[in-house]
Amino acid sequence: MKVGLVGLPTVGKTTFFNLLTNAKVETSAFQSGKISANFSLAKVPDERVDFLTEVFKPKKVTYAQIEVIDVPGLVSGASEGKGTGNQFLSNIRQVDCLVHIVRAFSDDNVIHTEGSINVIRDIENINTELLLADLQLIETRIERIDTGRKVTKEQIAEKEVLQKLRESLENEIGLASLELSEEEKQTLEHLDFLTEKPMIIVINVDDQQLAEGYESKNEVLNYCSKKNLTFFEVSAKAEVEISELDERDRIEFMKELNIKESGIDLLAKAIYERLSLISFLTAGEDEVKAWTIKKGTNAKTAAGKIHSDIERGFIRAEVINFKDFRECGTMVKAKELGKLRLEGKEYIVQNGDIINFRFNI
Repeated sequence: MKVGLVGLPTVGKTTFFNLLTNAKVETSAFQSGKISANFSLAKVPDERVDFLTEVFKPKKVTYAQIEVIDVPGLVSGASEGKGTGNQFLSNIRQVDCLVHIVRAFSDDNVIHTEGSINVIRDIENINTELLLADLQLIETRIERIDTGRKVTKEQIAEKEVLQKLRESLENEIGLASLELSEEEKQTLEHLDFLTEKPMIIVINVDDQQLAEGYESKNEVLNYCSKKNLTFFEVSAKAEVEISELDERDRIEFMKELNIKESGIDLLAKAIYERLSLISFLTAGEDEVKAWTIKKGTNAKTAAGKIHSDIERGFIRAEVINFKDFRECGTMVKAKELGKLRLEGKEYIVQNGDIINFRFNI
């Protein structure tokens, strides 16, 4: 699972990258001429893994992970190669989800590239660049088909779908809003479009704005609701302070700011939700681990996440949901109370299921 952090320069992208991944990347690097992306893994916080770790005392603990890509700030004209342009686009073409960091805070020491703070304008500027980049990709692909020596029936079908996509983009409608048949989707499987990717908007606010709101908050709320965009406010500055405190001070500081859950934890969970992902768990003395699957995955396919041999030799799945296990406290008690059950290969795995797969090869 790959996520790309996007936004204008000086909005706090690299700070969020560091918070998500515990990396120590220099936050001013992009301003000083660095144009390569940062790549690292982020742990998905999971209280279920924490609880199971306390119970089983395993030798190893593995949380679900997200690969995060932090790209240089996007400027107007990037779709035409300006700024870091094409390099930016190539870095995020194959991500599963885009997280757009937008700046709402004011700071005289950190100059905004547009000269003023305007959340809606900045969201639309980035959206426009993504839209133009997709349009350019479509034009290039159509031209390649038209100038080819021999045009196959597959390419003719592809061109028809591409023309449909081009019309949508020319009307400033992103491809995520365009309904395509399964056959049309298969025709375009080899192409990655930016505006078809799920998008999460993160408004980077200061401490005061986090508590009291910011000038355009209602406008942003209406805009994101109309566009069906997931969004929330996070103070990168506060999150940095939270990450540097010990547990007792962290709880007190979050209470002062009326923060119920770390914004970085919320972001990791929002990415999971936006991509329709869930976790099932395996637990024992050797390891407690969260496994990432799509909602709707059956038990046999889920077994393949652990090892192809388990999927191939699947017999049954011993299943108990985390909530039931927490009430029971131990597997022995769970069996006594009849909470541990056997499921077949077509069982649809639920979020938080603790599973032990029986198999034979």
